[in-house]
Amino acid sequence: MSDLLERLRGRGWRMTSQRRVVAEVLDGEHVHLTADEVHARAARLLPEIARATVYNTLGELVALGEVAEVSTDGRAKRYDPNAHHPHQHLVCSGCGTIRDVHMTGDPLAGLPQEQRFGFTVSGAEVTYRGLCPSCARGPGPGPGPSRAAGEGPEPA
Repeated sequence: MSDLLERLRGRGWRMTSQRRVVAEVLDGEHVHLTADEVHARAARLLPEIARATVYNTLGELVALGEVAEVSTDGRAKRYDPNAHHPHQHLVCSGCGTIRDVHMTGDPLAGLPQEQRFGFTVSGAEVTYRGLCPSCARGPGPGPGPSRAAGEGPEPA
């Protein structure tokens, strides 16, 4: 589980009702929502929340380094609250679902010295791609294609 709310409280971030709802929507493990998805979920909790408020709050959280922007394959940016926990991503090429994965080794170890071209390498971002179980099964009965929310089917 992400510790986003605790981190924000620890920083003394002014916790308005709108900011709290956005943080609550983002808080959790494997959460990679688009801004529109954050707004839709936040509006269920606080119907009067404006889309601009959500976008501004996401921008503040990214600027603070408390949320990371994740962009894959030209799809909409997604917001990852696990900014303080080193991890890589597993992305479904079909629906866009993103899952956090935790490598057991050093990702820099896979880059031979002769392939560094004199760079002083300070980090690595690894993205694994494939099909999630739902997309691998193919279209089944039911309404339309899989969601690209990054978290599977929308809760009822």
